[in-house]
Amino acid sequence: MSIRPWRDVVRRKSKQIMVGSVPVGGDAPITVQTMTNTLTSDPGATIDQIRLAEEAGADIVRVSCPDEESTAAMSEICREAAVPIVADIHFHYKRALEAADAGAACLRINPGNIGSAARVREVVQAAKANGCSMRIGVNAGSLEKHLLEKYGEPCPEALVESALEHAKILEDNDFTNFKISVKASDLFLAVAAYQGLADVCDYPLHLGITEAGGLRGGTVKSSIGIGSLLWAGIGDTIRVSLSAHPVEEIKAGFEILKSLGLRHRGVRIVSCPSCARQAFPVIKTVEVLEERLAHIHTPMSLSIIGCVVNGPGEARETDIGLTGGGNGNHMVYLSGVTDHKITDDKLVDHIVELVEEKAAALAEDAAQAS
Repeated sequence: MSIRPWRDVVRRKSKQIMVGSVPVGGDAPITVQTMTNTLTSDPGATIDQIRLAEEAGADIVRVSCPDEESTAAMSEICREAAVPIVADIHFHYKRALEAADAGAACLRINPGNIGSAARVREVVQAAKANGCSMRIGVNAGSLEKHLLEKYGEPCPEALVESALEHAKILEDNDFTNFKISVKASDLFLAVAAYQGLADVCDYPLHLGITEAGGLRGGTVKSSIGIGSLLWAGIGDTIRVSLSAHPVEEIKAGFEILKSLGLRHRGVRIVSCPSCARQAFPVIKTVEVLEERLAHIHTPMSLSIIGCVVNGPGEARETDIGLTGGGNGNHMVYLSGVTDHKITDDKLVDHIVELVEEKAAALAEDAAQAS
């Protein structure tokens, strides 16, 4: 019996574009992005939310530009943001022109819904003049009438055909600096559409399961859809669409990438679900550690296991490990090797201290290596 290499993710070869200073596609790291839900016309509130997203690790942030008041605020927003800003444009081609002039790094558009060929040319000229890339954003909920009539309903073939039609519009205007998304709230539809699109073009792909739902359900749904595509090597940038704070989208995005070994940021905690064998309160300990270690950006691993059944084995595979022991004495492992014991009353503070020390040492090593 032949088994495929079980840890290999061979990424699809795509073109690389630049979203501001961030490369997307090619051999660039898969980027994580989110979208603000403040009024873009309120630059203070929007910038505050962008700051939170940046602190959570966002590579790119998108803002909606539905009206002139929103694009009027874009200069300040783009100037204050530390990450590239994508302007989300629908129907009003002038908003695209204004956003490009205001400093947007990318325009999210559907070339087919912003008007005549002349208007598309104006948008392309503005993008070229300002160094903007674009994202063609196809959505199952807003497919063109002629495609719905042709296929009868949203289907993978319709989404792919829509994307290629829009791509042709930009290509005819000598513009290829774009990425594409084919999103749907039905994860089967979205996954099949992305698979089909990946087979017929080499543009970078922006992955997402649109309108995925709330924090828990939407994260699970997005993890299945986005994760299966990434495991197949498809995808260059991702957004987890949740009815939740944008920071939660960033956290979920990085967790998906960490789980697949595609990108590492912060502490990866391996922990047991706990049972009657636990020698300390595992669930509460992990909750507190997740909160207290959220500021650590250096990639590292930590195992928190309540007993000796699986604890030593997991600890051998992590940077720092904790295994529950008898009489309130628990074993601490460093780099997979037993090192010392810790008592209940000092457990959490001690683990936090060890992680912070290890993160500082790893960061210093990385700085010296560069």
